[in-house]
Amino acid sequence: MDPNAFSDLAASRHSVRDFRPDPVPDDVLDAILDDARTAPSWSNTRPFMLALATGERADRLRTAYVREFDKTLGVQHKERGAVAKLALSGNLPDGDYKVWAPYPEDLRRHSFAVGKALYEHAGVARGDRSRRDEVNRHNCRAFGAPVMGFVLIHKKFLPYSALDAGLMLQTLFLSAKARGVDSCPIGILAAWRSPLDAEFEVPGNYNLITGFALGYASNAEINEFRAERRPVQMVPPRS
Repeated sequence: MDPNAFSDLAASRHSVRDFRPDPVPDDVLDAILDDARTAPSWSNTRPFMLALATGERADRLRTAYVREFDKTLGVQHKERGAVAKLALSGNLPDGDYKVWAPYPEDLRRHSFAVGKALYEHAGVARGDRSRRDEVNRHNCRAFGAPVMGFVLIHKKFLPYSALDAGLMLQTLFLSAKARGVDSCPIGILAAWRSPLDAEFEVPGNYNLITGFALGYASNAEINEFRAERRPVQMVPPRS
C-alpha cells in the first residue's frame, strides 16, 4: 500500500457541517460498518454500540433535539437565574455526561479559538445571539445529514470503552471518506439522552458519549472551514 495514499485520505477527511439530503446507499453503509469492526479493542471486548437513524426516525430526532436545545437558550445567553429556572421546570439536560462542563484551562484556549474562527467563517457577528443560536440548532439537526449516528459506551468499563469507541469511530470516518461519504462528530447530541431513548432500546449499562453525521457534503460555504491541526504533543524524556 502506498503510505502517501493513506496520508492523503486522512488529511482529506474533515468535519462537514452541511449535507445534501441524498441517502447513503445501504450497501455503502454496510461496507463502512464492516470496516469499523477492524478497529482494535481492549481485550477484544468492543465495549461500544452504535445507533443509526435515517428517514423519518432521523427527522423525529432532529425535531426533538432542537426542542431540547431551545429550552436551554436562557442558560446559553447567561441570563440571571436561568439554570435555576431550568432545573425547577425539570428541563435540565439529561445526558449521561456533562457535555457543557468547562474545559480545563490548558485546553480551553483551543476550544475558544476554533469556536471563534468557526463563527467568523459562518458570518456570525459578535453578540448576534439569534444567528449564533441558529448555527447551533444546525448541530442538533445533524447538519441535515441523511444518517444521524450515536455512539454508546459501556459505563462499567471506562476509560477503555471510550478509548475503543474513539478508535472505532475514526476507522468508520476514514472508511466513509474512502467511499466518498463525509462525516462530522457532534458532541452536543450527547447533552440529552431522552430523544435517543424514545427511538432506540438502549441497554441500561451503556452511556451516550457523542453523536455524528454521515452523508454527502453540500456546496455551502461553511464546508470550506478547516480547523487547525496541531502536531501530536510529545512528552519529553527525563534528562
